[in-house]
Amino acid sequence: MLGMEAAARNLTGATEHYEAIVLGAGITGLVSASVLLAQGCRRILVADTYNHVGGNHIDWSTGDYTFDAGSFIFQDDSPLLRHFPELLPRYMVIFPDWGRLNPQGVVTSYPISVKDDILGAGPMGWIRIFSSVLYARLFQRKIRNAKEFARYWIGGYLLHRSGLESYMKRFYGVPPDEIDIQLAQKRMLWISEHASVANLVRRLLPPRRQQKGPTNQQLIRPKQGFSHLYKAATERLEQGGATFLLGATFQTLERNEKTFFLHVNDRTISSDRVISTIPVNHVGAMCGFKSEQLSSVTLLSLFFSFSGQRGFTQSILYNFSHQGAWKRLTMHSDFYGHANGRDYFAVEVIAADVDFSAELGEQNFRNHVQAAGLFDGDLKLEGSMLLENAYPIYSKQSGARAAETIRALEHFGIESFGRQGGFDYQPTARVSTIEAETALSR
Repeated sequence: MLGMEAAARNLTGATEHYEAIVLGAGITGLVSASVLLAQGCRRILVADTYNHVGGNHIDWSTGDYTFDAGSFIFQDDSPLLRHFPELLPRYMVIFPDWGRLNPQGVVTSYPISVKDDILGAGPMGWIRIFSSVLYARLFQRKIRNAKEFARYWIGGYLLHRSGLESYMKRFYGVPPDEIDIQLAQKRMLWISEHASVANLVRRLLPPRRQQKGPTNQQLIRPKQGFSHLYKAATERLEQGGATFLLGATFQTLERNEKTFFLHVNDRTISSDRVISTIPVNHVGAMCGFKSEQLSSVTLLSLFFSFSGQRGFTQSILYNFSHQGAWKRLTMHSDFYGHANGRDYFAVEVIAADVDFSAELGEQNFRNHVQAAGLFDGDLKLEGSMLLENAYPIYSKQSGARAAETIRALEHFGIESFGRQGGFDYQPTARVSTIEAETALSR
């Protein structure tokens, strides 16, 4: 699967030398640079093909509207703030609520509703739910993929009735029976938690008054955008000895004995150490490895403004229905206020599901929400964005293939980890921070 490493040779002509090079300036790259500085590095290069810091944390603006390519919520107790405490005053505090459009056309609780998904099924539905769970527990001997994992815990009937099966395909870009079990075990444990008897009983009983303890605050980027937020992190790292090279064109990465040579922008930069947080197959290609293609999601974001009755109150709405290509929408105007007297929000779509076409994605969304009774009024598309390598697609043993490439990179001397560098779906900045700290502490 992997070709031979790039042949070692006597490389000369390096114009600059750094103690470490960090490939990628997303959360994992920024935290990695912070950890390296704390470990005593005094000269670090952080390089990225993007012309901005923050990786896939991207906003898009037109007039008074500022949208995000995705839905990003942070917490004030995140370990990210240990590295960059300057970020905290730049965040905005929010009080979000999450909902989902279910297959019955009801906007209800996320990720599952005892009232609508279970009690609403009626006596015959209860029998089918119980029977399908019992059948899965008794006869499903092996759990080989995400669908079988979910079916084991909530049964095939509730899996379909709740819309979870449709959402899983909408999120991962492949049918749930093609999603590797490793991802299900790592990222879908909430299904088993919500399906436990104790949890279901607790949801059915009236809520008890509890003493309130300290809770974390939910945060979002400032209205000015991610560039304003991450400028504070950039300045902190530059003061410690980091240099940023953005908008870079990576060419090759070679090694001679203990020194790495990065060819970028028709320059040659040498370093004692390389940390990679960019897509693992990309850095493998830079090193001359021949590896199988690892698939990732290309995300299409549609940016809308709206005036009228939207038909729901939640700030973030997931599409669990059996129709419609869109998977989630985020009402930015709930957080930042109206612009020009209008609501505005972003809609996320797996681009391949609409042939990578903003026009098809828009029409699909309009048709679906109209049929569902949502957004009754003036709905206007303000813009769109395609984002490649949004997150990995876990299918056909891609996790095992990625691990093989990462081991080859490690043998070559490159430390590769993070959402992109580790082919690891990391849902929050908290997870990315912890995993970067762990990787660099070894």
